Amino acid sequence: MRFGSVLATLAAAAVVSAQNQSVTVNVGAEANTPNGGVYQFIPNQITATNGSTITFKFTGIPGNHSITQSTFASPCTGAPGGFDSGWVELLKNTTDGTGLPEWNLTITNDQTPIWFFCKQVLPQLHCASGMVGVINVKPGANSFAAFQAAAAKVASVDQSQGGLVGNGASASAQPLVPSEVATLFLGASASATAPGSSASGSAPGGSNTPAPGGAVALGFNFNLLVILGGAIIGATMVL
Repeated sequence: MRFGSVLATLAAAAVVSAQNQSVTVNVGAEANTPNGGVYQFIPNQITATNGSTITFKFTGIPGNHSITQSTFASPCTGAPGGFDSGWVELLKNTTDGTGLPEWNLTITNDQTPIWFFCKQVLPQLHCASGMVGVINVKPGANSFAAFQAAAAKVASVDQSQGGLVGNGASASAQPLVPSEVATLFLGASASATAPGSSASGSAPGGSNTPAPGGAVALGFNFNLLVILGGAIIGATMVL
């Protein structure tokens, strides 16, 4: 009886371990990195069960990348209701590789493939250059090779801003971006900078700074209008 209880306990522990994996994916690489140079996720194919955490670590320098959910049919276009990290521009590496920007994504549906890409377009289309990935690709269905080949043929990349909650995976917060080594850009109309250059419309300044005209700024202006409108109506009723 005691032996059976021990086996049951070990089996339960194995299930918990299998359902709570932690996988690290490097976002971007060096120019001399094999299989794609700067424009790649390493690894670009991941298997993870529900509750697992995928930690995307921004390691490519120079680099300015995103993790944006797409679909198999449209590899370089943001999926409706898909997740999006925003652009993270890595300004410099740390000496020991720690303290780099990270973004945690939790798997909520491991029964469907989760396709993603980098939406940066400068100095070239990162998605078309091979910077795509997939979580939980299914054997015998749409393959990663076909997804990557389709991405290589696109002529433009969708740069709209998605949210934190996606299809089959979600994040609870924006990327953790130490201001001394990187900058975070958010917003539907944000223009992310290319490595080593600047672009009008991008947010200078530290981490978690939304670009002018982006989704965050739009939300603020809308709320302000609602408040002002309420105040005017209230004043009219008093008069």
